Amino acid sequence: MDKRNVDVVVISDVHLGTYGCHAKELLKYLKSIKPKTLILNGDIIDIWQFSKSYWPESHMKVIRKLMKFVSEGVQVHYLTGNHDEMLRKFDGMEMGTFHLQNKLILELDGKKAWFFHGDIFDVTMQHSKWLAKLGAVGYDTLILINSFVNWVLTAFGREKMSFSKKIKAKFKDAVKFINSFEQTAAELAIEKGYQYVVCGHIHQAEQREIATEDGKVLYLNSGDWVESLTALEYENKNWTVFKYEHQHFMKDELDEGILSDAEDLKSKLDINILLQNIKYEIAQ
Repeated sequence: MDKRNVDVVVISDVHLGTYGCHAKELLKYLKSIKPKTLILNGDIIDIWQFSKSYWPESHMKVIRKLMKFVSEGVQVHYLTGNHDEMLRKFDGMEMGTFHLQNKLILELDGKKAWFFHGDIFDVTMQHSKWLAKLGAVGYDTLILINSFVNWVLTAFGREKMSFSKKIKAKFKDAVKFINSFEQTAAELAIEKGYQYVVCGHIHQAEQREIATEDGKVLYLNSGDWVESLTALEYENKNWTVFKYEHQHFMKDELDEGILSDAEDLKSKLDINILLQNIKYEIAQ
């Protein structure tokens, strides 16, 4: 597959280090694009649920692919989220074309875009962080059970299903929260004079114009790589939501090199040691 040139790519909520993360699919996507700017809009590494007992090679290869982008001169902005909030104390750190930030403002073809994860709008995060962390564990368990059920359904030729989407659809409060999240982000962006506001956090990919009495803004959400498998792309002055479809990458699966890596991963970067050191620094 020929690589697609894209001006800006935004991904969020990858949750590397959890069972629900679709690292292989993300890696295929990253290998299919040639971005000028890559924005990682929070919850890329799930430090909340990080465990030394679970870090598959595919997760390590995603990290190495991101590092390769940096070595190739791609502007990579890592914006912190709630699951990787331990990195927020390092806001402003730069290494070459890698930037670690809590939020970002870019000018795209004369229009200002405001990027941030979005957990600041989550009441649970602000007042009951322990409950939010407990919910994250429950969500990861739900995804793990859902994966097994979908494996069985696929074996019997049945269509896959999403437990979390069915739960969200049945609970009006979940829909109300999403609508409130989007409206709040839009109102703040309009107040600050931005034309685009780009978030993550709620695992709900979206692209829609929101208008208020004070103006209008294009609200965008990059979704996630746990269930939706979506990203945002900006090219030729237009935003689009990219949705990963397995059939579009089937040819690549025949290429044994798509996920191969001849270099010794452990000798290059031991992610276990890296994250343990981050936790140690935060605890001091």
